[in-house]
Amino acid sequence: MRIRFDETELIDFANRYEYQSNEILTDISKSAKKKKYLTREEFIRICAWKTPRSKPKVASNHKSYIKEITNISLTTQSDQLRIEILTILSGVGWPTASTILHFCHTEEFPILDFRALYSLGYDSVPKKYNYQFWKEYTDYCKNLSKKLNLDLRTIDRGLWQYSKENQRKK
Repeated sequence: MRIRFDETELIDFANRYEYQSNEILTDISKSAKKKKYLTREEFIRICAWKTPRSKPKVASNHKSYIKEITNISLTTQSDQLRIEILTILSGVGWPTASTILHFCHTEEFPILDFRALYSLGYDSVPKKYNYQFWKEYTDYCKNLSKKLNLDLRTIDRGLWQYSKENQRKK
């Protein structure tokens, strides 16, 4: 991974980010961090924020299953289990799982997104994500966050916006 632009410009890209607000997730974020799980309604809302087209599959998950899976994810000490267990929920791939961690875990995590990956040198996303890729992506974003003294939401927004402004459609 290597950022495609001068990293000092990241804050400028982040400030131009206009895709969608995460303000609608503020209550969900606070609630999940406190109780260490998501309700079915919270789960559906956060998944729809990331990928609206997944809503029918996401809604097929039973409320007790959602509660158990998200509780394990938000309380385990295992990084690998934390992300991978979320992907067993119907309609949840790695990008959506990363969104749940980003907003609901007490530790900071980046959102895995094709736009962010483009900004980090990928012309296409991997056909299949795995933990090793996720770990490298997370570590890179966290190191960038520390280096630039920016939170991971700002990093996400900046990477997303750079792609929006510079990635050519196929």
